[in-house]
Amino acid sequence: MAERFGGKFSPSPRPSSRSETESLPAERLPRVQHRQEGWPFWIVVAALPFGAGAFGAGPEVLARSLGALGVLALGAYLLREGLRAEAAYEARRVARRPAFPRKIFAAVLIGAGLALGATDPAMGLAGAAVTGLIGLGLTVAAFGFDPARDKGMEGIDPIQQNRVARAVEAGEAHLAAMREAIARAQDGRLETRVAAFAETARALFRAVEEDPGDLSAARRYMGVYLQGARDATAQFADLWAQSRDSKARADYEALLDDLERNFTARTRDLIANGREGLEIEIEVLRERLAREGLAPAETETHNP
Repeated sequence: MAERFGGKFSPSPRPSSRSETESLPAERLPRVQHRQEGWPFWIVVAALPFGAGAFGAGPEVLARSLGALGVLALGAYLLREGLRAEAAYEARRVARRPAFPRKIFAAVLIGAGLALGATDPAMGLAGAAVTGLIGLGLTVAAFGFDPARDKGMEGIDPIQQNRVARAVEAGEAHLAAMREAIARAQDGRLETRVAAFAETARALFRAVEEDPGDLSAARRYMGVYLQGARDATAQFADLWAQSRDSKARADYEALLDDLERNFTARTRDLIANGREGLEIEIEVLRERLAREGLAPAETETHNP
């Protein structure tokens, strides 16, 4: 008989359903896809004639054409990764700039691929170089540069921020393992359900990134609970692939509901606590300014 997934790695289960789960404000959900993320694919498509014309014209042309196609494909891949990194950066209020400027290196590779493909005695090296520079310039003009500075990091202890970064990295690894495990079930609805929970978990990550002092209050959620969700997902995927047990599926979906409710509640608590702390700091500062005569004290008005 199937048993409800749970135990020391799961929050206390409470009866809930997907419709009852409170959703977070839309502005706090991360933007998961860059609007230009699909564009690099067409760069590869446009480069395919290099591969088509590589054969039948001698080894030099073969090497040059296939090399140009390979460099352009690598540039397109790096460009897509740069766009994804930019989307993650823009989705967060607190974020570090990308350590590796993928979009810039992608533009260089695309320019180099075009220059290599344009190398021809009729054009000469100068013509190939001009072609490459044009390709580089058009790529930068179309996709822009990588984010060049950290965002929202003023006044944050770098040591504490590094701890948060490691916790988020571990949490993302658990979410990736959940996604890979549920894919074995070959059920689109379940994959969508796991993806929705992942967005809820990432909202908690963003809240902690914005206030690293909340890490201690969220560490269990970002580590132990996500590890338990990962293990439960792997066990369910194996069981579902073997038996198609509807009871096990219902229990697993109920677990996701419980997890989502708990993660949403914790995220709201962290946001509320941060707002309360800000209000206290403002009130203390106002009182201090009033005592030092730097701010006008409130005066009473009397009716004649």
